[in-house]
Amino acid sequence: MNPDLPPVPDRPSPQAPRTMTADESIAAPLRRLAALRQRSGASAVDLCEPPTPSALRRLAPGLGLHTPDLFVIAGVDVPGDLAPVDPTAGRHLPDLVRHAVALPPRQRTVLRRYVASLPQQERVAPPPGPPPYQGHPDGPGALLMRLVRNRNLGWTATAKTFFLVTGRYWAASTYGRVGSGNVPLTAELLADFCQVLDVPCDDLAAMTGVALPGPDASPTANAATAGVAELIWDVRRLTGRQLVSVTDLAQAMRR
Repeated sequence: MNPDLPPVPDRPSPQAPRTMTADESIAAPLRRLAALRQRSGASAVDLCEPPTPSALRRLAPGLGLHTPDLFVIAGVDVPGDLAPVDPTAGRHLPDLVRHAVALPPRQRTVLRRYVASLPQQERVAPPPGPPPYQGHPDGPGALLMRLVRNRNLGWTATAKTFFLVTGRYWAASTYGRVGSGNVPLTAELLADFCQVLDVPCDDLAAMTGVALPGPDASPTANAATAGVAELIWDVRRLTGRQLVSVTDLAQAMRR
């Protein structure tokens, strides 16, 4: 057939699938989350307005999410007043988690109350630049690793924390490959993220498009780690010195 001839009029040429733009890819998790809320009978979430900082602050309570996490989900930079104040503090978090998982739930609650009593310190260093995986095409793994980063966890601290909470031992670089999409997000791996992130499992499943392996995947089903994800969130804006003091208390509570 001559390539210069037009297609036969009564047989329309098939259209190539439209490639999702970067902005649409970032907005997709937020729209999936809003659809989940509507299906569950929760109040409808208006996503007609652009995801500006002021709009995201208003939307977060209605979605039942931490406001900084909603910024991450929407692909918007977390404002300084919501971001971790000490980028180096996260390296101490695995030590805290190691002691916290050994405590009964009641003592973890006491520990969280102590964290809540600590004063908010001024920022000790400028926010670090985006990690390497944020330069890759967006995807479910990148979203989850951005949420992990929002807890002030780098790759090494992430690997240690996941091992302590879930028992999964992976190299730090492997978690980086999850963020870049080179390691696929499986149902079992998503269940691990559910145990570390203080985000409802159904929300993570909806936003990533990956189904959970079963009801036992919920962190609430594991009494051994109940409250640990919340504690990880509680300490994200502490300085390194404050986090060490919390770790010392957790260690003392084990005696």
